[in-house]
Amino acid sequence: MRIVLLGAPGSGKGTQAQRLAERSGIPQISTGDLLRAAVAGGTELGLKAKAAMEEGRLVDDSLVLGMIRERLGQPDTRAGFILDGFPRNLVQAAALDGLLAELKQPLDAVVQLEVEPAELVQRISGRRCCADCGRVFNVLTSPPPTGAAAVCPSTGAPHRLVQRPDDNEATVAERLRVYAEKTRPLIAFYQSRGLLRVIDGQGELDAVTQRLARALAGAAAMPARRSGARAAARARPATRAAKSRTRGARAATRRPKAPRKKTPARTAAKGGRRSAPAAKRRAARRRGRR
Repeated sequence: MRIVLLGAPGSGKGTQAQRLAERSGIPQISTGDLLRAAVAGGTELGLKAKAAMEEGRLVDDSLVLGMIRERLGQPDTRAGFILDGFPRNLVQAAALDGLLAELKQPLDAVVQLEVEPAELVQRISGRRCCADCGRVFNVLTSPPPTGAAAVCPSTGAPHRLVQRPDDNEATVAERLRVYAEKTRPLIAFYQSRGLLRVIDGQGELDAVTQRLARALAGAAAMPARRSGARAAARARPATRAAKSRTRGARAATRRPKAPRKKTPARTAAKGGRRSAPAAKRRAARRRGRR
């Protein structure tokens, strides 16, 4: 499936995207991870993105779109993908529509994770990510695992947990304001296209995962129903034409009705009705002679 996960910063879309990627085998594409990799690599894009990220601002659309186009062109996205954190505004959403139409890979579902603002602030302040593999944890709601599960897949050593620069309390309020202004309108955008599913993003992590799975299962069934409806609609004109041909064939083979024969009694009756006035005139003439 081709999926977009929407939600405010701290809504858990990154964590759910990771779980979904592990379960379904399709890649999670996080613009945040792509940008942080560019920053770590010291590329021109990374240098331009660094200042915006640290101030809690959105990175320029043209930079992000170029990265997404490049990522979607890689072979592992052919079976599907999970876009986490993109698009972030209506301009990006329209550009993504055009890109996916060009690639002939339209979206199957967009899922919005709803979380109360107070919960968002708590989650963001407790969030930590591995500096090597980018996996996201939360010291309050989903702490890092212990034992063998604590090993980073990139290094084979324990995860090196760090707090992202844009996760500190000084930038949280600005990030939520930008989300409300720029990203929240995407709900109506995707709702008008029949792609949106909204789930409660609060509660136990496994419960949210189950809600997401149910939402995606319902979305996966929709294309089949729409295809069936389109096939039925295409079949209706052919069925009407077939019925019309059948009626024409029946009319062509139907024997013409023979004209009804006039019976003697009916002829006599008709003749009698026609001669009645003449008989009266003859009787009147006879009475006159007398």
